[in-house]
Amino acid sequence: MNILRNRIMWWVSLLLLLVVFAPEISADDDNKGHQRRERKRGENNHSIDSHLKPVSNATYAEQCGACHFAYQPELLPAGSWKQILDGTDDHFGEAVDLDEGARLEISGYLASNAADKSSAKLAKKIMSCLGGMTPLRITDIPCIRKEHHEITPQTVQRKSVGSLSNCIACHRTGENGVYDDENVSIPK
Repeated sequence: MNILRNRIMWWVSLLLLLVVFAPEISADDDNKGHQRRERKRGENNHSIDSHLKPVSNATYAEQCGACHFAYQPELLPAGSWKQILDGTDDHFGEAVDLDEGARLEISGYLASNAADKSSAKLAKKIMSCLGGMTPLRITDIPCIRKEHHEITPQTVQRKSVGSLSNCIACHRTGENGVYDDENVSIPK
């Protein structure tokens, strides 16, 4: 009987030790496992953070960036980019002259990298707040307007800002696709 009792006590003790120490043993104190999982998941998926991909098409950057900030395609859905390119004869009050080759290249780049094709956190947020809208301006996107609701008209009218469409005036890392609040600096 003593042998049976000793064995039971041994197994109960072992189970108690496992219950108490197993979480500590398997804990990822240095966060390396989490970082590895995120890196692996992000190798083929742009969802590891809220950052958009920087503009990577030279024709788009050159043609559109000559007049204004070359916005990341992930800031608008493909339908919006199509409407914008279809209306280059009156592009927000200006006529834009694009040869057919450049138009096709830019159109393909914007369509394949648009918000509705992206898995980036910000692009998904944009798509979920649109409710079927096809805005022609990034500043017409409801969640973008909501993010900027506290900015006064006087701030926007400063020469250093100019308009809400001048993203890089305040979003110092916007060119790299980073629009986090931590990287905002509103100029005087």
